[in-house]
Amino acid sequence: MSERTLTPVPWLLRACLHLLVVALLLLAAVRALLSGEHAVGVVVTSALVALVYAAGPLLAPVRRSAAGAGLWLGVLLLCWLVLLTLTPDAIWLAFAWYFLLLHLLPWQVGLTLVAVTTAVAIGGFAWHQPTFTAAMAIGPVIGAAVVIATVWGFSQLNAESERRRALIAELRATRAELATAEREQGVLAERERLAREIHDTLTQGFSSVNLLLTAAEHQLAERPDLAETAGHVQRARQVAVDNLGEARSLVRALAPPNLRSTSLVGALERLSAQTSPPEVSFHAEGEPLALPTALEVALLRIAQSALANTVRHARASRATITLTFLSSEVRLDLVDDGVGFDPAALPPGPGPEGGFGLTSMRSRAAELGGTLTVESAPGQGTALSVHFTLGEES
Repeated sequence: MSERTLTPVPWLLRACLHLLVVALLLLAAVRALLSGEHAVGVVVTSALVALVYAAGPLLAPVRRSAAGAGLWLGVLLLCWLVLLTLTPDAIWLAFAWYFLLLHLLPWQVGLTLVAVTTAVAIGGFAWHQPTFTAAMAIGPVIGAAVVIATVWGFSQLNAESERRRALIAELRATRAELATAEREQGVLAERERLAREIHDTLTQGFSSVNLLLTAAEHQLAERPDLAETAGHVQRARQVAVDNLGEARSLVRALAPPNLRSTSLVGALERLSAQTSPPEVSFHAEGEPLALPTALEVALLRIAQSALANTVRHARASRATITLTFLSSEVRLDLVDDGVGFDPAALPPGPGPEGGFGLTSMRSRAAELGGTLTVESAPGQGTALSVHFTLGEES
């Protein structure tokens, strides 16, 4: 048996349907007893219909599969057909059967059986009448039309409700993911800020102290009478060197996870390999240089942002990332063969999904003295380039 999910029905509607069936069966039995026509047969058959009807909600196959529901409805309608041959009052039960057929069976099958049930009800009622008139068909036909419209409208409302519920659930999940991403982005941004602050203050300060103490040590080496002072200066210089190493280690520890276990070249290679589509290739040109951590972070973040834009918007089949090391500068280029765009038509602010826009990338480059340029046109792909001038290594 194939598992299926039925449209939920409010308990009040179910109770009303049950009461309707019971009332109509009682009506048929009482009228038969009062008239004396087929009294025993009508009472017995009405009781049989009631038993079969009551068994339906208790049978698991009726709820679980259309085949089980079809078998139960077949038995129920067969008993009803016998009752209909005994009394014309059984015609009114057809209205309850319409609801069951449309609720428990696939829509097309239910509609077909509703039409068959309507024809049987009309024929059964006409069986007890001396002549057939159009009025005999109006009631069952109108009843079937009303039930079909009611069930269809209810199913549409339920489907819309389910769509809204799914949309709300998706929205909540998206908001939760966005909140998590924003928290992670905030933590990463704070770590990068601390790394830049330590690099620009402590490491630069220790470097300057080391240079001054080295100069003082050279001068004191020419003064034997100041040997003790020279020893203090040497120890102070060693402390400065050790603390410079600690500061640089701290800056490295605050770097993004992508850069902790590998170099910038390795991080960009992994970024290219993990992105698909489009097909991304990476090239490194020149002799790799030891770059300040803040600069490596900026290059990696700009590459991630630019590649994210390519994946989301460019509809490109290929993209190339090139990292070029020169004696006095480092440059990162990303080129794709996507649909391109008009850079002048972009809004002045960052992108809507958390700062992956060109403005954000330009700001990140400008913080470290770099420049970012973009060349693109509709249908001609995009080329993004960012370069930093290198000073003395700190």
